[in-house]
Amino acid sequence: MKLPFFLAKRFVAGESFDEALPAIRTLTDKGLFVTLDMLGEYVKDRQVAHRSRDAYIDLVKVVDASRNFRQEASISIKLSMMGQKIDPDFCLANLRMLLEAAKKHDVFVRLDMEGSDITASTLALFESAYPDYPDHVGIVLQAYLKRTERDVERMCALNARVRMCKGAYKEPPDLAYQDMNVIRERFMVYAKRLIERSRYPAIATHDDLLINATKEFVGERAIAADRFEFQMLYGIRPETQVHLRNEGFNMRVYIPYGNEWVPYFTRRLRERKENVWFVLRNLVRK
Repeated sequence: MKLPFFLAKRFVAGESFDEALPAIRTLTDKGLFVTLDMLGEYVKDRQVAHRSRDAYIDLVKVVDASRNFRQEASISIKLSMMGQKIDPDFCLANLRMLLEAAKKHDVFVRLDMEGSDITASTLALFESAYPDYPDHVGIVLQAYLKRTERDVERMCALNARVRMCKGAYKEPPDLAYQDMNVIRERFMVYAKRLIERSRYPAIATHDDLLINATKEFVGERAIAADRFEFQMLYGIRPETQVHLRNEGFNMRVYIPYGNEWVPYFTRRLRERKENVWFVLRNLVRK
């Protein structure tokens, strides 16, 4: 299935940072936080991995220099772009170089989570780097994976910053829950635990059931709105994003950009039918 360009344009801010900049400014002018997500994944060549690392470092510098949105801007990276599938030690060296730049420029870096074939590796690399950069690196956990229960406990023990999402990759039943009601249930178990016990978690969802359950939970326990943030993807439910911000919640928008949008979308749409319905449904939702 080839994604029509006009659909990609709805969800990708541009094919370069300069093209994405107007979208970034529009969102930050509304009081929304942003995370910049340079598209690309599964690099197999060391030179390409080096170029990806250097591009991420350049992005950190750009965020630092862009005072109009710098205060609450962060970046999201995929370790598979920096050689994770080539050699973990090679990837870790690249990651540390990036985090040194992030620490110098005071920019937060989120390590994205990809398929289950590299979940353990991603967490191991995160834990290797985290002690030296606790304020500048965070991780993503996926509620549908059966291993996530223990991963949440571990991240709470580390006081790490976690982004909780449902999960968008096709995974087998022995590794991941398949029923959406079960996934929602696990999501809220983990979200509540993170809000109560971890440092500034991110509740990443476009699902009204989960949004409302989170709001109800923090309201019942009188948890301050600035203890966590909601997150959504660029182009999805833009009115809801602003509404949550106007209600007093921190709201962050992930902004994908880059010329790798074709593999980014087509792989996910081929992989999991739920992702196709997610895109189609959210073309009309506000």
